[in-house]
Amino acid sequence: MGQRNRKHIRKNGSHLHFLTGILFMLMVSAGSFWWGVLGNFAKEDKNRAMEEVHTGTKQETEEYYDGREGADTLEQWNLILVNHENPIPDNYSVNLVEVEGGERVDERIYEPLMEMLEDARGVNWGALPVVVSGYRTQEKQQSLYDDKIAKYKKDGYSDSEALEMARQWVAQPGYSEHQLGFAVDINGAAYDVYLWLQENSYKYGFIFRYPGNKTDITKVAEEVWHYRYVGVNAAKEMYERGICLEEYLGEES
Repeated sequence: MGQRNRKHIRKNGSHLHFLTGILFMLMVSAGSFWWGVLGNFAKEDKNRAMEEVHTGTKQETEEYYDGREGADTLEQWNLILVNHENPIPDNYSVNLVEVEGGERVDERIYEPLMEMLEDARGVNWGALPVVVSGYRTQEKQQSLYDDKIAKYKKDGYSDSEALEMARQWVAQPGYSEHQLGFAVDINGAAYDVYLWLQENSYKYGFIFRYPGNKTDITKVAEEVWHYRYVGVNAAKEMYERGICLEEYLGEES
């Protein structure tokens, strides 16, 4: 083979190597681009999946199946209505946590409850107000109910009178908010703590459950010590409008 032909081959070989290198770089760049695109799609799918899981968990936390006869809808756990007409749902269960003093409450209200009590120290001679009654079992509620009836009967009231009067202070077993786990009776060292709670409890998601001017609706005499968790939004609206839980839920339904 002549020298001229060998130079031509080397020249063409150099061009071939150059073109091959360019092609390889383009393939690598294209591969990196599509891997990036696929990676972003995968990341977005993962984020969507995580969001769906989070949303589902939140929904399960905020909603509770009302298993009472004739009911077939979900309702927010913090707005379950229990009163003289509405019993505790048959399938109701609660996860409890102990607060200072030994009483127990639904674990979901623990943090806002303790924050509220801590902030009330200033009007309670520096002492932490105490939860003297939190969650009650059916047996505990029955005992309190029977004792109150017995007290009125001992005071000379008839059976029917004693029953009627007792129900103004102690709910019939199965119809007490205390059996939900997010109603509490609070004891203060100074009466000012009750005034403070009436004006500030809504900020923590609690309501003054049984004010005297709503007894005709709640059927419960005024209890300045009884507070019920309903969530900040609902509590704020009830406070600003001066309505009780029955009125709020009646308008919501």
